[in-house]
Amino acid sequence: MAAGKRRLSELHRLTREYIKTAERRNRYDLRKLKGHGLLEREGRRDAYRLTAKGLQVALLFLFFHKRLCGPLATSRFHHKPVPACRPNSKLEAAYHKADKAIQDIVDLLAAA
Repeated sequence: MAAGKRRLSELHRLTREYIKTAERRNRYDLRKLKGHGLLEREGRRDAYRLTAKGLQVALLFLFFHKRLCGPLATSRFHHKPVPACRPNSKLEAAYHKADKAIQDIVDLLAAA
């Protein structure tokens, strides 16, 4: 058999092992998130939603991720979005307000 080729039975076995590993990892992650009060289960279904604390943590992670990865993205794309083309939604407005507040803090720290 040529390099890189596998039998179908071997692929089935590897796929089953990967799925079992992914299921265990997902169950572990769900337990940890619920334990920290970031997720809550919706009734008796296998559906989860973010708690208020979970939403705050998710947004905080999003803002800091943007701050850390933003300069890398800016180095690849040398333009800023046109403010007139920004979607008109409350979530978008809140996002830009929080982003401006973070930028103000960064500017104050840089001036110190």
